[in-house]
Amino acid sequence: MTDGPRTELGTFLRRRRNGALRADYDLPPLGRKRTEGLRREEIAFLSGVSVTWYTWLEQGRDINPSRQVIDAIAVNLRLTEPEHDYALGLAGFTPPPRPVLAEPAPVPAHVQHLLDALDPAPAFALTPHWDIAAWNRAYEGLFPAVREAAASQRNLLQFIFTDPWVRSMLPDWEHTSRQFLAEYRSEAGGRAGGPQHVRLVGHLRAESEEFSRAWDAHEVERFASRRREFLHPSAGKLVFEQVNIVPQDAPDLHVVSYLPLPESDTRAAAARLLEN
Repeated sequence: MTDGPRTELGTFLRRRRNGALRADYDLPPLGRKRTEGLRREEIAFLSGVSVTWYTWLEQGRDINPSRQVIDAIAVNLRLTEPEHDYALGLAGFTPPPRPVLAEPAPVPAHVQHLLDALDPAPAFALTPHWDIAAWNRAYEGLFPAVREAAASQRNLLQFIFTDPWVRSMLPDWEHTSRQFLAEYRSEAGGRAGGPQHVRLVGHLRAESEEFSRAWDAHEVERFASRRREFLHPSAGKLVFEQVNIVPQDAPDLHVVSYLPLPESDTRAAAARLLEN
């Protein structure tokens, strides 16, 4: 690496470090008022390198960082994909091809039959990456955007963290969104390094600061059936029990159904979802 790229890399990383918001890392202000900027020792610790070595990197000294170290620093500085690629290029590495958000494969016919049989209880099928691959009429009535969205954008986490309709329907959005994310993280452990997972997390980081903060909390929780409430603009208050079913002959899919609870008039109201 010549002096030009080395110096530019050091300057680039220093500016990104100085511009980082400390609150995003759950760190207190520096002094009384300074809310921006990480200390070198803080980013070095997060990235698994020594403070001296990281200081040399920012100073543009004659050192040769590995690709893994550049990746770690980029992740902990929360660089965007273009910024991450830029840092890799300055360090002498070819940026990797970025996978696109792919459309989920069609579900087996019998899974769609199951979803349809659950009407008027809203139900949908999730892929391992939480793409919504299929749904019934009641779910479409509950959430019309599932039909209108591009297939590559029909992701449950994306809807929860970026769709205003979903947020307006959930009176407990903050709790529910973090619970869903904790459940996704529990299931995604074995795929954490896979391109689809990396692309999904990177995409949602760019789209939602709230997702970034929740993701960085590293909460993990196994799925449990639970009460769910929605405030639908036409059907009114809906109270369900959320149940997760894994078909034995389609184990990569999760069928999520919202079963009306007898304590409310949700069963009659849910039937009206079929009219939307």
